[in-house]
Amino acid sequence: VEEVMNVYHVAYERDESGWWVASVREVRRCHTRGRTVDEARRRIREAMGLCVDDAQSAKVIDDVKLPVAAAKAIRAYTTLRKRAAEEDRRASAAARRAVRLLQSGTLKMSARDAARVLGISHQRIHQLAHEGASR
Repeated sequence: VEEVMNVYHVAYERDESGWWVASVREVRRCHTRGRTVDEARRRIREAMGLCVDDAQSAKVIDDVKLPVAAAKAIRAYTTLRKRAAEEDRRASAAARRAVRLLQSGTLKMSARDAARVLGISHQRIHQLAHEGASR
């Protein structure tokens, strides 16, 4: 028998005194506050326990309300991190190809020589060679 887990959405907003107010959208009059978002997050479970039976097992989805400038900065950061992760993946693939070419064929370079040519450590050469062999 599979038990259905309820999902609750909790909005966190700063009030005029600087505290974070947490409110459960699906449960009327279920709210609390904390000096930090983490404190409000801990306290909202306690408040939910007074309002619903499944407070401890329910899934809670956080929605931290931020000023427009902060939300925009976070979106820009997230976009750039995704691009950087993709570039890291592409750079690793290129490094594996370069190591394979430097250490095979007529070149047959040592790990230390390949490291000097690529400007990375010989330990990284061994890692890349091993990654390339397992792919």
